[in-house]
Parts: sequence; C-alpha cells; structure tokens
Amino acid sequence: QLQLVESGGGLVQPGGSLRLSCAASGATLQNYAIGWFRQAPGKEREGIGCISRRDDTTVYADSVKGRFTISRDNAMNTVYLQMNSLKPEDTAVYYCYKSGYWGQGTQVTVSS
Repeated sequence: QLQLVESGGGLVQPGGSLRLSCAASGATLQNYAIGWFRQAPGKEREGIGCISRRDDTTVYADSVKGRFTISRDNAMNTVYLQMNSLKPEDTAVYYCYKSGYWGQGTQVTVSS
C-alpha cells in the first residue's frame, strides 16, 4: 500500500524559503508523475506543479512559476518542492499526489 508523507512546512516570513518533502513507502516514486497541490482556508485545492515520470519535466502554475521548483531524489524515494520568495498568499496546506493517493499535507504559513 502506497503512503505519501509530506514534511517541511512551517512559519516563514515573506520573502523567505522552505523546502517541502514528499516521501513515499510502498512504491517507487521514480516510476510515476508526482503533483503538488495546495489548499488555502476557504478555497478549493489547486494544482501548483508536477514532475513527469519519463524525463522529470516540470510544469508550474502561473502563481508559483519562477519561485517554486520541483525535483526528485530517487535514492531517497522523495520528491521535493523548493519554495522561494514566499508571499502571504502562499499560505496553505500543501499536498503531494500520485494518481489516486494523497499525502496528509503540511501547513505552510507566510507571515511577518
């Protein structure tokens, strides 16, 4: 049974950085496309980016393009979301997703 576990969230000031991790057990993430989503209070869950299965091509939502970067560490069976130049509007619970499976989410709060 696949399990995804996000970590790395926290409180950060505007302009700061965080790196989120999505660690997997029960499957090899290298074999799958992995997406990152977020859900802010009172808003619908939105996709912010994904990394492809074949060649690690990444795609990002306009709201995070140029600030966020998705990468893999196959040896660690982990996918990362590097978030730079954080803004208060980035505050949300962040989730990783592999078709049919969600992690439990990690809270990111951007505030001074």
